[in-house]
Amino acid sequence: MPRLHRSGKLIPGILLTVLTLLGAAFLLFSLYSTEMIPVLYLALASGGALLGAVLTFLLTRRPERKVRLILGIIWTALFLAASLGAGFVVQRAHTAVRAVTEPKAEVSNVSFYVKTGDEAWSLSDASSYTFGILKVQDREGTDAALAQAAGQQGFALTTAEFDGMTQLADALRSGAVDGIVLNQAYLGLYEELDGYADFPSEIRALATESLSYPAEKAEVTPSPEEPAAEAASDSEVINLYISGSDTREDTLPGRTRSDVNIIASINTTAHKILLLSTPRDYYVPLSISGGVPDKLTHAGIYGVDVSMDTLEMLYGIHIPYYFRVNFTGFVDIINALGGIDVQSDYEFTAGEYHFQQGSNTLDGEAALAFCRERYSFAEGDRQRGKNQMAVIRAVIQKAASPAILTGYADILDSVQDYMQTNVPYTLLAELVREQLESGASWEISTYSVDGTGDTQIPYSMSSSVYVMVPDTATVEHAKELLAQTAAAS
Repeated sequence: MPRLHRSGKLIPGILLTVLTLLGAAFLLFSLYSTEMIPVLYLALASGGALLGAVLTFLLTRRPERKVRLILGIIWTALFLAASLGAGFVVQRAHTAVRAVTEPKAEVSNVSFYVKTGDEAWSLSDASSYTFGILKVQDREGTDAALAQAAGQQGFALTTAEFDGMTQLADALRSGAVDGIVLNQAYLGLYEELDGYADFPSEIRALATESLSYPAEKAEVTPSPEEPAAEAASDSEVINLYISGSDTREDTLPGRTRSDVNIIASINTTAHKILLLSTPRDYYVPLSISGGVPDKLTHAGIYGVDVSMDTLEMLYGIHIPYYFRVNFTGFVDIINALGGIDVQSDYEFTAGEYHFQQGSNTLDGEAALAFCRERYSFAEGDRQRGKNQMAVIRAVIQKAASPAILTGYADILDSVQDYMQTNVPYTLLAELVREQLESGASWEISTYSVDGTGDTQIPYSMSSSVYVMVPDTATVEHAKELLAQTAAAS
């Protein structure tokens, strides 16, 4: 009987110890499932969990000692709350990262437009209309949208072909056609054409067809005459295309112009990063244009893969990964980081924000103003590209510091709708794990290629607009920097 009596007294302590172990097991499982935590950290966490359970048992094994029992109950409650809370935060972040890295199809929206004062309010009202279409540009998307609409409406629309965007707009304005079929991403191009900046406000959409394209990136081999900048290295170098969209939508937009075009060449062995900026107006052949030059920003209209392939051809490297973000997500990322410290080359004012030469502590909105301003500088868009790289440098430095641990879940949770990447989760987890193990600081350098302003007729347009003709010397120097980054050890 004394043995049973003593065993009965142990039951509360055993139950509380089991609860402590269950809470610790949940946290350890959550950490392990991310694949981001080094073995040493998991071992330390396991040891801490075991010590917590031992402390619980020691405090509660003799319930007749009321003070120790109360302390044991309080300790168990705190331990459980901390373990469960941390475990749920880790799982939330894990889910968010998985969502961001999960391949998503790109969407292209093609609309059927009429004049704002037109009597038609649906495609059925416009069944007898003639719609103007572009003869070459985005013809695949136009034909697919026409086919989808025909299948839904039960009738095919009459179309007339035009050589370019100005001809298409002129035909609608003059009444030569009753409507037009156009990719929504092309509307922004009218802003660049003299006499057509107001055209998007003159039309309204009767219907929109959303076209989905696979997330996979096509492989493009660099031109034979161009040296492969990463030939001196293997898997320790990762080339990532960073694309920024000038939108304030609640979700990442579909195919659209890319206002930020930066290659991050990351040497994970030497812990070096080269940020290479290419101006949005750079006049280069697109991978789909058959050698006809276009503005680099227009490549995004045809898909992120076209932007990547075009930069591959320009620099002679392989770019397997991309990261896309719109400006809403950009603001949220920086706010979730608690702000960033950015180095400015100049003192200037942009909107309501004033920036001093040197270090500036910026929140998301201020950082966005810093990135978007170009009229304050003699170098215009060139300096804007440099400022964008300065912000990316600051984000990388903040994200690689211990400060990220207090806000990474909020960061991922708040921006997963505004950003997209094809970086595999396993690769991302490996990079995080290696950073935690090494605690290494990263050497970040930046470079922007240059060019000369000119007026040309780009592939995507039918009239002369401002372009930047590449300075081949700066392009060659960029290739050398990419090769040096790849070869560093």
